Amino acid sequence: MEPDRDADRAVRFGFIGVTASRSSINKVFPLWATELGLNEARLEPVDLALDTSRERYRTVVEDIARDPWHYGALVTSHKVRLHRATVDMFDELDPVAELTGEISCISKRAGRLRGHAKDTLTAGRSLEEFVPPGHFADGAEVLCLGAGGSGLAISLYLASRPDPSDRPDRITLVNRGAERLDECRVIHQQMDGPQPPPEFSYIANAEPEVNDQLMAELPPGSLVINATGLGKDMPGSPITDAGLFPHRGVVWEINYRGDLHFLHQARAQERERELTVEDGWRYFVHGWTAATEEVFDLELDRETVERLSSIAAEVRT
Repeated sequence: MEPDRDADRAVRFGFIGVTASRSSINKVFPLWATELGLNEARLEPVDLALDTSRERYRTVVEDIARDPWHYGALVTSHKVRLHRATVDMFDELDPVAELTGEISCISKRAGRLRGHAKDTLTAGRSLEEFVPPGHFADGAEVLCLGAGGSGLAISLYLASRPDPSDRPDRITLVNRGAERLDECRVIHQQMDGPQPPPEFSYIANAEPEVNDQLMAELPPGSLVINATGLGKDMPGSPITDAGLFPHRGVVWEINYRGDLHFLHQARAQERERELTVEDGWRYFVHGWTAATEEVFDLELDRETVERLSSIAAEVRT
């Protein structure tokens, strides 16, 4: 049940991130709210450092749970850490959140606090826009640099694409810490379906030169993803300027703001290597539209999503 309306109160929609207050969504969401008839909704960014304490996460989630005017939140960067710190505070989790141990969206229904993992859905919607059907049928592989919430979600989507013949034969996840890779391995082993999943490789590495070598070993057409946070939350790139992307490869920088050095490295090779290069703008749009649907209990058709995307593009920073 919705709280009684009061002229002095506004519906709250949280955004939990590292630099949430600097995101384009702070300009975009008020325009979306008007377009969707959510004029009373106010976006509230919450900036949390990557070493945020368990107590701080619990305070943020408790604020959402207790305030009837707070409808929920989108979570970036902190998806896994927030889950670990607050999972006992939720009344229900969706199946992907239970599988992956992450929460990327918080919503409420009938007083129940709900946690969702939306990145697999977001990854699929985004990838289908720039990876053509049949792309992986000829042996292209995937190298995902970064195995946090986004990297794991992308790997889960690619490993379970509807057409088994159009899944990559191998997906390599690279991460600074081996512990996170072990967690991803366990999750991948729990995948079930009529067809076996691709071969997964897990490499603990923080050296850009090693990532250069991993790229050099990829077959033509392979997909290379920057899901490390480098270029957004922290400056830099997971590869060196000498690294060569696979011929006719697809390069996805899942960020859309920051120094985006990885994106610039790909752009510099785009013509010579015949690359398809994509930044994270559509991932941003699909992530926010998916969370908006869930938090405000809406169903957004493709036409509405495209209209919202056009509105966002007008104020993109």
